[in-house]
Amino acid sequence: MKSILVTGGAGFIGSNFVRYALEREPDCVVVNLDAMTYAGHPENLVDLPDSDRHIFVEGDILDQNLVEKLLRENNIDAIVHFAAESHVDRSILGPAQFIQTNIMGTFSLLEAARKVWLEEGSQTAPVRFHHVSTDEVFGTLGPEDPAFNENTRYAPNSPYSASKASSDHLVRAYYHTYGLPVTISNCSNNYGPYQFPEKLIPLIIMNALQGRPLPIYGDGKQIRDWLYVEDHCEAIYEILEKGETGETYNIGGNNQPTNLEIVTQICTILDEIFPDSPYTPRKDLMRFVKDRPGHDRRYAMDISRIQRELSWEPKENLESGLRKTVNWYLSHMGWLESIVQDEAFEKWIRANYSDQKGREA
Repeated sequence: MKSILVTGGAGFIGSNFVRYALEREPDCVVVNLDAMTYAGHPENLVDLPDSDRHIFVEGDILDQNLVEKLLRENNIDAIVHFAAESHVDRSILGPAQFIQTNIMGTFSLLEAARKVWLEEGSQTAPVRFHHVSTDEVFGTLGPEDPAFNENTRYAPNSPYSASKASSDHLVRAYYHTYGLPVTISNCSNNYGPYQFPEKLIPLIIMNALQGRPLPIYGDGKQIRDWLYVEDHCEAIYEILEKGETGETYNIGGNNQPTNLEIVTQICTILDEIFPDSPYTPRKDLMRFVKDRPGHDRRYAMDISRIQRELSWEPKENLESGLRKTVNWYLSHMGWLESIVQDEAFEKWIRANYSDQKGREA
């Protein structure tokens, strides 16, 4: 791959992938298309390795003409599609934007790729459209159910996961109908540097540092398969290079702690770093709050296919990944402060957590 179009590359996973691609491919140009909504920030793209090979374009994936222009002008041979509305709570409060971005946006990208790559034949080298999806399309698991695999039937339970399931089906259809060279990955919950602090791990780190309540939905026993973001980026690149066209690969962190265990570990790490803080022990800040509607109970990913076929497995376990994440936030407080001052984020925090003192954990 000599020229990659990354959609949503100013967001959390996208910006990490931009960094990873620039470091891994010394001759590769990365074109970064991002609409700069609330989750995309210029600060996420500061100090990129060899930034001369990074071309940033502020624009919307719904603008098919713009996407076609970028494909032609930059001789793009791979599209890595991250751009999506991705927060379940926001999808419950306002599903329309999720339908527009996640379904219609993916459709727009697919149409642009079909026109430029297949109809015009402007790119003579092998091409690939890689679509980044989520484990949430599979619904929820019971305590004894086997982990999700690539053949698990789709059963989305939120507007967010339903919109991602729809986009997955569109991508698959463009492979079978038009022969567009695609791959899909369904990943588990990501965490790590540059994650917007509406998500559990950065929110808990931020609140714990400030002595704010640490909100835990329901009884805190929801189970997720946590994946360190740099491991995810490596897996995507392995799929781009070695994955079979038209196939889907599950990507997971190979661990399934409860949300309560995650919060407890973060508290322990921060207590070790700041033993004399007035907020120590930080576990005393934990509060159970009202659960969100349709909250899936358990996710778990079977990653045996990608291990077997592409020789990929996560490098970070939960302990090492959480410590890296906490240390990153502590060394990037300027980034965190700029995000926290964002008006949209403050409004969301006030609406969702400020008045929910809850009961002590």
